[in-house]
Amino acid sequence: MSARTYLLAAGAFAVGTSAYVVAGVLPAVSAELDVSVTAAGQLTTAFALAYAVSAPLLATITARWERRRLLLIALLVAALGNAISAVATTYPLLLGGRIVAALGAAAYTPAATLFATALRPPAERGRAVAIVFGGLTVALALGVPIGSLLAGSIGYRGVFAVVAAVSLVTALAVRTQLPLLAGSPAVALRERFAVAADRRVLTLLAITVLGVVATMSVYIYVVPLLTATTGLAGSTIGGLLLAYGLGAIVGNAWGGRATDRFGSIPTLLATLAGFIIMIATLPLTATTAVGAALALFVWSVFTWSFNPPVQSLLLELAPTGGLVLSLNASAIYLGMGLAGVLGGAVIGTVGVLALPEVGAALGLVVVGLMFSLRASTRRAPALAD
Repeated sequence: MSARTYLLAAGAFAVGTSAYVVAGVLPAVSAELDVSVTAAGQLTTAFALAYAVSAPLLATITARWERRRLLLIALLVAALGNAISAVATTYPLLLGGRIVAALGAAAYTPAATLFATALRPPAERGRAVAIVFGGLTVALALGVPIGSLLAGSIGYRGVFAVVAAVSLVTALAVRTQLPLLAGSPAVALRERFAVAADRRVLTLLAITVLGVVATMSVYIYVVPLLTATTGLAGSTIGGLLLAYGLGAIVGNAWGGRATDRFGSIPTLLATLAGFIIMIATLPLTATTAVGAALALFVWSVFTWSFNPPVQSLLLELAPTGGLVLSLNASAIYLGMGLAGVLGGAVIGTVGVLALPEVGAALGLVVVGLMFSLRASTRRAPALAD
């Protein structure tokens, strides 16, 4: 893969860290702003819902934009949102900063995915997508645990300042290193959503939403969950988050290669089976530091094998890709938003230890949808979006 593809992944790292770092600084936000852990978790919900709503709107508005220019502006908006978060001393201001950062991320991720696939032949599409999404996994592997560790010394505001700086540096690299790439013809919003009328696309979007809810309802609250199961806190928890992040890197890479070799649907079914087993047994396996590290690593491998085959399957169903990828990006962050709400509700009613079982149950629903999708995909041709 070319260096340009990895640069696109670096941008995904910047916006991914912006999206996920709240999970690592949750205790710091709760303590510094004097809000509950559940309220702090809703910052992820605000980011996710803003992303979900704005992604298709921004894709429509910017459809004719030159692609490098779009990526540059998206990263600058993400940097601005994190800068606002860095100076926020109140919960409403921090909430506003997360929403601005989400707008930048919503414009960046679908455009970067299409840019990467445009740089590679169709046979390498799965790996190209995996590399871009690898930026998100590195955000988990490095951004979240480092944010968790830094929060103790520089506070959540310092962590967001670092993320803003990373976004700015990446924007400069995009401006100087990426080639110009023409935009696509403008498509009306009504036509964009018409793509989802196809049963296969609608089913796959539902799979994305429920799959993300299943894993993120646990991950958003993983720090208090690990504290409850292991009795550990502080820097040790940061190390456990690193194990999850490393698993994400392995899983994303495996998902891309497996998709190119075995196909999208077989890879998704294998991923879901492993995910359900790992998340259902998490309260039993994550009781010591070593056990938790291993459990988080394997859980993450299966979780992050999910994105490449989903993206590849969308491109199989609608080869031009832009419409369905923007809708799927919305589905991902809608799932994150719903995960924050569901996770908070579960904690408030039956406690944090019930979260993995709820995630596993949702995973079983996703498996059922996958079998339905496999049957319908065999009968119908690709879409022409």
